[in-house]
Amino acid sequence: MMNSDQAATLLKQKGVRPSYQRLRVLQYLHEHIGHPTAEEIFTALSVDIPTLSRTTIYNTLHTFVSYGLVNCLTLDGVETRYDVVLQKHGHFKCHRCGTIFNFMMDVDRIETSGLEGFVIENKNIIFTGICPDCSFKKTKKGE
Repeated sequence: MMNSDQAATLLKQKGVRPSYQRLRVLQYLHEHIGHPTAEEIFTALSVDIPTLSRTTIYNTLHTFVSYGLVNCLTLDGVETRYDVVLQKHGHFKCHRCGTIFNFMMDVDRIETSGLEGFVIENKNIIFTGICPDCSFKKTKKGE
């Protein structure tokens, strides 16, 4: 859990003005590390901040990405999610429950032959399948 003082310190270290909305978005991201979407963040925070707008959420997330506070993850070419885990890692998305899991891996050691001359700006490793919980539930139903 990240309290507001910790969030303010982190924002100031990165050169970002710690407005109330930014503090709350950063705290939310650290409390909900399941890769939330902008809409999920807006829905959750607008309950306590009725004047909050979607534009504020999108602008805040854009600022966080540009200052290296969060990573942006696009899945299936459709949904954009936000990740506060800044170390290089991979993702696994369960087809059944939709949960996204982090797993550690050295993405810099992945062979990229065939991309000579390309400028790689981002490395996102995403595996898909069925998580252990969903696999267990299916096994239990079939017993």
